[in-house]
Amino acid sequence: MTMIKTKLSLTILGLASALVAGPVLAAGGHDTMLPERQPWSFAGAFGKFDRAQLQRGFQVYREVCSNCHSLKRVAFRNLSEEGGPQFSEAQIKALAAEYKIKDGPNDSGDMFERPGRPSDKFPAPFANPEAARAALGAAPPDFSLLAKARGYSRGFPLFLVDALPIPGGAYQEHGPDYIVALLNGYSKADDPNWNDYMPGNKIAMAAPLADGAVDYTDGSPKTLLQYSRDVSAFMMWAAEPKLEERKKTGFRALAFLLVFAGLLYYTKKKVWADVAH
Repeated sequence: MTMIKTKLSLTILGLASALVAGPVLAAGGHDTMLPERQPWSFAGAFGKFDRAQLQRGFQVYREVCSNCHSLKRVAFRNLSEEGGPQFSEAQIKALAAEYKIKDGPNDSGDMFERPGRPSDKFPAPFANPEAARAALGAAPPDFSLLAKARGYSRGFPLFLVDALPIPGGAYQEHGPDYIVALLNGYSKADDPNWNDYMPGNKIAMAAPLADGAVDYTDGSPKTLLQYSRDVSAFMMWAAEPKLEERKKTGFRALAFLLVFAGLLYYTKKKVWADVAH
């Protein structure tokens, strides 16, 4: 019996240790740091995207990130839709026309290139993953869903708080947090592939951004931190373009359920008012 109790105690202690160590292990190893929580405008039940930030983020993507990363699930016209960067239709048409889109076949059975249209999706920088791997050494991931695909766990009990609809909870922005941390995590000048936040601390991509890399015209700081926040916000929108609509729908559904519950309660009281209990 004593031996069983001892084993049980050791098991519980091991589980507790694993839960406490959860944030470090989930982040990718004992040398990997946890991302810092960022002040996103779209966080929380009533959060919304910052239009100016999305437009700056798209600028960072187009001038820097699009050289390697595709955005294959986003069409040019999506950039003008409500809840997104909301560029004008004229801007979208001009933007699309700057790209060459492979189309066809024509009447002769040949493929051809034409100027882009608003309905077209962003063309990939490489013909296929193999071509990207041959040029860069590794195939860069597509940007479309990356902000939802990446993330980290803060471990027990904080991951429970993240899931609760309370102040400081209902937090779903781990992906953008991780991307900001990753872009700012190149800490060794003598090792361009070392990253404090990448699992294993090794990343195939050298630092893509630096202070002054993109020329903002709206007066925003031209710093690495600002660039990384802006492009991370844009990536979050690309991954969930209907985020604002979803939140509005959720609020309306909750409001309806509250009113409906109240009506049911008072109906029940009215129906059973004259019945002895």
